[in-house]
Amino acid sequence: MAAAAMARSGQLLAGAAGAAGARSGAPRLGLVGGRGAAAAGWSRPDPRGEVQYCAELVRKRDYEGFLCSLLLPAESRTSAFALRAFNVELAQIKDSITQKTTGLMRMQFWRDAVEGIYCDNPPHQPIATELWRAVKRHNLTKMWFMKIIDEREKNLDDRAYRNIQELEKYAENTQSALLYLTLEMLGVRDVHADHAASHIGKAQGIVTCLRATPYHCTRQKVFLPMDVCMLHGVSQEDFIRGKQEKNVRDVIYDIASQAHIHLEHARSFSKKVPVKAYPAFFCTVALDDYLCNVRKVDFNIFHPSLQRKSTLLPLHLYIRSWKKTY
Repeated sequence: MAAAAMARSGQLLAGAAGAAGARSGAPRLGLVGGRGAAAAGWSRPDPRGEVQYCAELVRKRDYEGFLCSLLLPAESRTSAFALRAFNVELAQIKDSITQKTTGLMRMQFWRDAVEGIYCDNPPHQPIATELWRAVKRHNLTKMWFMKIIDEREKNLDDRAYRNIQELEKYAENTQSALLYLTLEMLGVRDVHADHAASHIGKAQGIVTCLRATPYHCTRQKVFLPMDVCMLHGVSQEDFIRGKQEKNVRDVIYDIASQAHIHLEHARSFSKKVPVKAYPAFFCTVALDDYLCNVRKVDFNIFHPSLQRKSTLLPLHLYIRSWKKTY
């Protein structure tokens, strides 16, 4: 049975890797309120359509999360796609608006949607409907959804994090909260698993901030913790100009080191974490990959190699799942 399960995981990852560039993106439906979806003629006739919508959105916008979701047990996989699609929609709001008011309206839509989900009255929107099914299926905790929305809403302001602790708090209330919900989907409610999820989520948030820095710099924005930049005498303008001096690379070294420390903490008590929880933590494969690569280029965050998708990620994920480690 174990061999058969591993074979199925390998087939799923191989299929995902082969199809990554071939399929078209999911159609976009109205996000603020249900009227856009209704106008498009969308209703809830077939859950398979909603699952496909969520999976395609995640594959297109969060490929690493898509691959990790494929390695979850079948009974949790569709719920994971809905959860990650929810996260993608919230994450996209900040970059898709020109006025904060618009962002606040979209956040309020999702806050109302979650309220409706827990009253068995989800809006006519595919992600919300599939989330409702996930909540019913796994008895997910409402508080984590609200924390994600509240923290994303606070983050609509275009300003750098004051310090590394502020970045970690943001990561805890977004990335770690996603992991807590994923653990609930796996039927894991364990203090050691939650402790690992907290550290891994913080590492994920820090790495995501680093990876997004070149993109943000093209838009004349820098969100790296100001205390670390000031410590090394680096200004936001230095990053926007793409400077690669040692003090700039020292900033990246310090921030990346903090992500590495969180991963080491999460692994330090892995023997106490139920094996059933491990699939929730396979995202560490991509984090390890990025931290290793940024070290190879001497913490030059603008190096072109860091912007390329890892073609070996599906293989590395499969090996990690086979070894049953995180």
